[in-house]
Amino acid sequence: SFKLNQNYPNPFNPTTHIAYEIAKMGHTTLQVFDISGRLVKQLASGVTKEGSYEAAWNGTNEAGQNVVSGVYFYRLTTSDFVSTRKMLLSR
Repeated sequence: SFKLNQNYPNPFNPTTHIAYEIAKMGHTTLQVFDISGRLVKQLASGVTKEGSYEAAWNGTNEAGQNVVSGVYFYRLTTSDFVSTRKMLLSR
């Protein structure tokens, strides 16, 4: 089945890990958003085979700049599944 696990550690500084499971091959995205819903970082995007995966986020945006402390959301999206979870960056 599809599954998006809670990140660990949480709260985190400087890096957190996000584990997820894909039930069938298809296009997958894993993205991080700020509290306003703006995209901060895309951690994964592309065709993914069935299996277990892990991504790491080091608290930076797409430009490589450190983001501020606070609540962030990460979302896993496939053609058959969407799940969002909350995490806390503490600098």
